[in-house]
Amino acid sequence: MKLNIQDTFNKELPADPNDANFVRQVEQACFSFVTPKKTKAPQIIHVSPEMVKHLGLTEEDTLSETFKNVFTGNEVLPHTNPYAMCYGGHQFGNWAGQLGDGRAINLTEIVHNNQRWAIQLKGAGKTPYSRTADGLAVLRSSIREYLCSEAMFHLGIPTTRALTLALSGEEVLRDMLYNGNPAYEKGAIVTRVAPSFLRFGNYQIFAARNDIKNLQTLVDYTLKHFYPEIGTPSKESYLQFFKTVAEKSLEMVLHWQRVGFVHGVMNTDNMSILGLTIDYGPYGWLEGYEYGWTPNTTDAQNKRYRYGNQPNIVLWNLYQLANALFPLIEEAEGLETILAEFGISFEAKYLEMMRSKIGLFSPNEKDQTLIQELENNLHLTETDMTIFYRNLSKFPKENPEQGIAIIQEAFYNTEALPAKISDAWNQWFSNYSERLFVEKETNAERAKKMNRVNPKYVLRNYMAQLAIDAADKGDYQLIDELFNLLKKPYDEQNQNEKWFAKRPEWARNKVGCSMLSCSS
Repeated sequence: MKLNIQDTFNKELPADPNDANFVRQVEQACFSFVTPKKTKAPQIIHVSPEMVKHLGLTEEDTLSETFKNVFTGNEVLPHTNPYAMCYGGHQFGNWAGQLGDGRAINLTEIVHNNQRWAIQLKGAGKTPYSRTADGLAVLRSSIREYLCSEAMFHLGIPTTRALTLALSGEEVLRDMLYNGNPAYEKGAIVTRVAPSFLRFGNYQIFAARNDIKNLQTLVDYTLKHFYPEIGTPSKESYLQFFKTVAEKSLEMVLHWQRVGFVHGVMNTDNMSILGLTIDYGPYGWLEGYEYGWTPNTTDAQNKRYRYGNQPNIVLWNLYQLANALFPLIEEAEGLETILAEFGISFEAKYLEMMRSKIGLFSPNEKDQTLIQELENNLHLTETDMTIFYRNLSKFPKENPEQGIAIIQEAFYNTEALPAKISDAWNQWFSNYSERLFVEKETNAERAKKMNRVNPKYVLRNYMAQLAIDAADKGDYQLIDELFNLLKKPYDEQNQNEKWFAKRPEWARNKVGCSMLSCSS
């Protein structure tokens, strides 16, 4: 197994070379060399065949002791230097100072087929940035990250990827809901893969410390390796860099809204500079359609990161990145223009996205009102988002009176709708039917197009929890079943129809299904 390492940016040399991982404030460096923690009885329990190929590895490689040891932190490949990155960030709107890779260790970088991949272990031990934590991860959170990052990719959403899911063979103490009830859980390690794990916070930390030299070094490095099309470093290229990051971040959050994904903890240190979905913690999938829903118990009171607020938070985070880059650009006007364009662009692109979800392909001045009325109706009673939009593709425009029957399966309350709600839906279907007659597509053609943007299968929290419960007992079959199911989220997969179902009632208030924390 051959891996190639490329040198990166400014690195910190620890005061004590025999203990590179000790917790400290790291000044004037982009990262620190660290050593992954060796574990007692590592066991890889799932591997992504796709990522194996993307990295230029083989199935034979995955069966080797070296593969197991490297991707559980028990062996460092020759000529590589694992490291953890230094960054800061705003957490829940407040500046938190130095954060960094507290439980993530970058092993190396691979270039294969002209594609650059950074390989990172999550849960492989303490780093200089672990603060009061142990740098480890548990099986439940690792399963959730492993499955969701791959599921998001197949949904067509920019994301980090996952290569392996492994048990460390050790027990890890966690207080799952931060309520004073810690318990030991199985330790685990996920191998994450992305072109880069750079975050907004990597740039913020230098601006906050007025370390302009290293800020420029990092931005120049980013341009050279990830945005070479922008050109050589200059004030103009720095501004174009910010514009490109804003555009990629907008694309990402539009995809989240399209499929009902709620990140749960959109701190600036969880915002990728490449517009990737990064750090799968207390995420959730919108089941009952609700703008105000968040899966994160830490955010339950203020609901800063609720579904309906995610685009606003991306913009807020971009303001923080703009502030960090300002010392290099030294002019506010260009940054302010880009930030103003974000809101205008979002409105237009959101309307375009929603048109595609309901099968409208030729713009009409009435569309915005029709979509707003639809979203109002979806809030009238608890309505499953995924099932609603998938079943809406079956609507016959010639028979609007059949509308409620077609979407009935999406309602959590199986009793007859109150007259007021029924009337609202009937009126909407009448307007929708009239609008569809403006389109050229047949019902079948429209359904085919709608089903390309409205998934049938998403990783609902209860599904992940079932896999977690089975894995805790040593049964990893459901992990594999869900992994393969979610490779084709837009296909019918008749053999997997059982997963096209509303959240079961037992999961409504179950920890891990409806209640999650940053420890999730």
